[in-house]
Amino acid sequence: MNNITFAHPWVLLGLVLVPLLVAWWLWRYRKQEAALQHSDLAIFAGLRRSLRVRLRWLPYALRLVAVAAAVVALARPQSQLSRQEMKVEGIDIVMAMDISGSMLAEDFKPNRLEAAKKVAADFIDGRQNDRMGLVVFAGEAFTQVPLTIDHHVLLKQLGAVKSGVVRDGTALGDGLATAINRIKDSEAKSKVIILLTDGMNNQGSVDPQSAAEIAAMYGIRLYTIGVGSLGKAPYPFRDQLGRVHYQNIDVEIDEPLMQRMAAATGDGRYFRATNKSALKDIFAQIDEMEKSKIDVTQYAQTRDEQGLWIWIAVVALMLEALLRWGWMKL
Repeated sequence: MNNITFAHPWVLLGLVLVPLLVAWWLWRYRKQEAALQHSDLAIFAGLRRSLRVRLRWLPYALRLVAVAAAVVALARPQSQLSRQEMKVEGIDIVMAMDISGSMLAEDFKPNRLEAAKKVAADFIDGRQNDRMGLVVFAGEAFTQVPLTIDHHVLLKQLGAVKSGVVRDGTALGDGLATAINRIKDSEAKSKVIILLTDGMNNQGSVDPQSAAEIAAMYGIRLYTIGVGSLGKAPYPFRDQLGRVHYQNIDVEIDEPLMQRMAAATGDGRYFRATNKSALKDIFAQIDEMEKSKIDVTQYAQTRDEQGLWIWIAVVALMLEALLRWGWMKL
């Protein structure tokens, strides 16, 4: 009976008939009792009331059940999901995350990719009123989650992100272009792309600077993040026996390009993330941005439930008829 409503709730006033009919039956039952008087009840000592006599109230009780069920059916009970319409303030944000093999370097613990996912998840949890999406890229780019207010789905898909699912490399332009396609038609006043990478552009068909200029045309603010410690970083390699070995590799991030890409969108900014606190700086910056209103509507799914009550009424009337004109009449 959870989430049950009635299309005609005023009809339920008819249930008042049930206690009135019970009172009428009790009054009638007492009037029908025999008024014969006997000076000695010994002649009835061995007599016991039959089952029919003891259950003579049952047909009438079934009729009352039928009446009550019919009233409920006429009120049209309905089960439904709640409908909620509200306006929430927020911005539209797409995170474009590098998942190339170099993101497995362990200058961040446990590695760059997992550290970035953890900070991104914390950011999502703190932005409950924002629509957010997720794009991942390496040698090519694809949309992991389109813009959505359902952060539960977004967090679940973010947790499933891993390196090695697409061709390796770093296609900055393709990653940014895919993110732009996901947010360019948004009606939000503030549109943001956060581009996170640890490498230099070496793959893809879209020039990163050109993609940044296209973002500016659509009024998108771009934050670029270079992830990686200064100098060298330990990178895990597996030998033929499956044993893990580490080799220090150079951390190469095209910071001038990342700075130009962010600057092309006006108020964008480049951050070098040598630790998690740098990522938090970006999120604090986004919090200061102007917010826009987003309409969020949850539609109700309504289903009529009077069929059950009609069946109860019909079955109760049939049982009453069988008892009244059958077994109890014999």
